Amino acid sequence: MLHSPLNIAVLLSGSGRTLQNLIDLKKAGKLDIHIQLVIASRAGLGGTQRAVDAGLPNNVIDRKSYSDLPPYSNAIFSAIDLAKVDLVVMAGWLSLIEIPSRYANRIINIHPSLLPAFGGKGMYGHKVHEAVVAGGCKISGCTAHFVDANYDTGPIILQRSCPVLDNDTADDLANRVFAEEKIALPAAIALYQQNRLRMNGRRVVITEK
Repeated sequence: MLHSPLNIAVLLSGSGRTLQNLIDLKKAGKLDIHIQLVIASRAGLGGTQRAVDAGLPNNVIDRKSYSDLPPYSNAIFSAIDLAKVDLVVMAGWLSLIEIPSRYANRIINIHPSLLPAFGGKGMYGHKVHEAVVAGGCKISGCTAHFVDANYDTGPIILQRSCPVLDNDTADDLANRVFAEEKIALPAAIALYQQNRLRMNGRRVVITEK
């Protein structure tokens, strides 16, 4: 078992629904975390307001303010270092960043598809669901995975699936997938806190308690 509560930083680029889910689970006593810091990728995001409403330390680190990726990444991880977190959680974070070696296998992302399908650069949010529906898929879902140097290619921790119905719109599917995300990401965080994730090459093995 790692720290109790587990100290986390949350990175977001949108409305903050995933952040709110973590806040709600913590308040309900269903997730043993302390959110030390929330970082938004640009100003004016709904996720930042959720952080403010919850009294959480928050910061905006805008990619457009940096000419290159290394200083941008350094700014992010310098803030995370100061917050003294055990785990970084990407909750709808859209910007590519360079991962320092000290954070290898300490960053978890949630992606709205069953990776490696419908992942990679440009495949995020509603675009994923549109592609899944257009492709005639019968099953979709979400993936919680460790983050590496590329979009959506890190080792998979766990996945949850849901059906794609014949009359689904992208919005319909998005709602169904998000319901699975609300389960998958907290489960991955809890497994990390319980020290039950072991790396075997590219495979994440979940050990018994």
